[in-house]
Amino acid sequence: MFLHEVFPAKCIKLDLEAEDKEEAFEEMVDYFCQATRNRDREEILGALREREAKMSTGIHKGIAVPHGKTNAVEDVFGFLGISRGGIDYDALDGEPVYLLFMILAPPKDSEKHLRILKRLAELLENPQFYVDLLSQKDPQGAYNVICKYEDIFATGE
Repeated sequence: MFLHEVFPAKCIKLDLEAEDKEEAFEEMVDYFCQATRNRDREEILGALREREAKMSTGIHKGIAVPHGKTNAVEDVFGFLGISRGGIDYDALDGEPVYLLFMILAPPKDSEKHLRILKRLAELLENPQFYVDLLSQKDPQGAYNVICKYEDIFATGE
C-alpha cells in the first residue's frame, strides 16, 4: 500500500483552523468523517487520544503523525491537514506543527499500519517534501506532491 492510496485528495485539508492539538484532532476527524461518510467520530477521536496519551506524535520538526487503531475503519486510512499558522501540539521539540498526517487502522492491520508509518518516515527524511507540501494551494496539489515523492523514493532518484 502506498501513501497516495492512504492520503487521497479528498482526505487532504489545507488551512486547518485549529490552534492546538485537541482542536486539530476534532477538525481533522470531522473532515475525515465527512469525506469518507464514517459515522464513528467519537471512536476515532478516542483512538487518537489514547495513542497520544502514551507520547506526543509531534515527532519531527513541524510535523505530527497522530495515529491510532480502531474498529471504526475497515482498512488503513489517512488524512493530511496543513496549517499555515502552526498548531501548538506539545511536540517533542516544543515547536508548532504545520503538517499533520493522521493514520487510522483497524486492529487486525498492525503490519500494514507499521508499513505506512515507515514509508511516511522515509519520505519525511527529504526536507523538500515538507517544503513542497506546505506550498500547495489545493488538495490535489498536495496529493500530487505525495505521488511525486513516492516516485522519487521508489526510483532512488
